[in-house]
Amino acid sequence: MNSWPTVKPDALRSIGRLVIFGGGYTGTRLGRALAAFGVPVTLTHRQATPPPDLPPHHWLRFDSASGVLPGAADLTGMTHALVTIPPNEQGLDPVLSTLLPLVRQASPAWVGVLSTTGVYGDSGGRWVDEESTPRPAPGRSQARLRCEQSWRDGELPLQIFRLPAIYGPGRSPFAALLEGRARLIHKPGQVFSRIHVDDIVGAILHCLSLPARERPLLLNLADAEPCPSSETLGFAAHLLGRKLPPMERFADVAEHLGPMARSFWLENRRTDSRRLRDGLGYPLRHPSYREGYREGCREDWVNANP
Repeated sequence: MNSWPTVKPDALRSIGRLVIFGGGYTGTRLGRALAAFGVPVTLTHRQATPPPDLPPHHWLRFDSASGVLPGAADLTGMTHALVTIPPNEQGLDPVLSTLLPLVRQASPAWVGVLSTTGVYGDSGGRWVDEESTPRPAPGRSQARLRCEQSWRDGELPLQIFRLPAIYGPGRSPFAALLEGRARLIHKPGQVFSRIHVDDIVGAILHCLSLPARERPLLLNLADAEPCPSSETLGFAAHLLGRKLPPMERFADVAEHLGPMARSFWLENRRTDSRRLRDGLGYPLRHPSYREGYREGCREDWVNANP
């Protein structure tokens, strides 16, 4: 049974070979879904032998930092590609900086790139959509925007997916609550957008099912209900029947947070995904954190108690 109602299996079966550069959390989840439709999938991994818990796809070693690169023969037959690897410490996209000529040589029909809604910067809590002018903060988000532009200059059939915080099995606050590590930090007026990993997978499958002319260059992937992190943590605690930790004011703890965590709190925006939902007709599996957390609580419990 097709668990993705808007996906056209015949369209996916026309894919000759899809290479996912970056076999991490999102890449492996997408690889499993594509394989279920019979799509030949190759994922890259930095290790010579991928960990045994990863799915039995065709794996290709790619570690640009160590100079371990696939050659032209390794990408033979690649008709589609997805890049999930973030920029490195120098702000460079490893695929762009080392493999762009080989990707071009393969003449793929589609190249997807996972980016971040961080390229929009701080909007003061207002909505941002694909037409909003990017104003990224210095550092990682600026590097992401530069990489986006470099991909756009690459003369490829490109689609860029801008993602907020990703959650899903193993990436929800349940373990932190159970282990006493969760923190309830409050900053007045602060909201966050998020996306369940299965809606990233579903949105990409949906786009691959569309005719090329109907795929927008830029696409925000986010659920329909941005909200404070205290709200999501409270719901997770309710599902577990646990008490919330004491509330901490952001102003009191900001100087003790790491640079990445602090930057997370210094930007406030609501990500609009109506182009995905209304324009392309993709029905979110998890329209809000509530659906995702209910499912995730069950799945994490099963994984923890096999």
